[in-house]
Amino acid sequence: MVPNKMMNDKLISLNSLKEIDEELYQAYAKKYRTHPDREKLLVRRIPKLDCLWNDVIFFLPLHPHHVFRALKTVGVNIKTNILFYKIPTKNLMNNKNAVYLYLKENDKGPSAEIDSNDIKFIDVESFNELTHIPNDTVTYFEEEHKKGNNFGMFVYIPHILSLGEVSILDSKVINWSEESG
Repeated sequence: MVPNKMMNDKLISLNSLKEIDEELYQAYAKKYRTHPDREKLLVRRIPKLDCLWNDVIFFLPLHPHHVFRALKTVGVNIKTNILFYKIPTKNLMNNKNAVYLYLKENDKGPSAEIDSNDIKFIDVESFNELTHIPNDTVTYFEEEHKKGNNFGMFVYIPHILSLGEVSILDSKVINWSEESG
């Protein structure tokens, strides 16, 4: 997503932000303090990348419209004007990049360790964008919406993890409510 406040033309990890601007860090870290287990993500280790959860920058491996459409289909009342960066792969070339598979059958919650088998190094130039969200994600949306719970929008969708800064130069800003063209 496009951050509400940026300091320059680079995306940086939450932990890097803490070193630069404590107040802005606290504002962005607030989402992790909504549940005791979620707060444990702040110290969760990512195997193979040998870093913490908030040392990486997270990317979707698909157009965000797929998530928007699934949430709307389930009946979730969502904003239509959420913006995302579509970043050229060349902007990630100097980083260590991996995919976190985030499979339902392996998920033990945010406080559990990530299985190293769920982290795969990727070559961002040859990585293929997904064309749909996983069925487990749609089922999760349906179940949590029926319960009336607040829930995560990216559960069981693989996450691209990029260790290092990412320039937004040459990036396109896209609205998740608009289909990809």
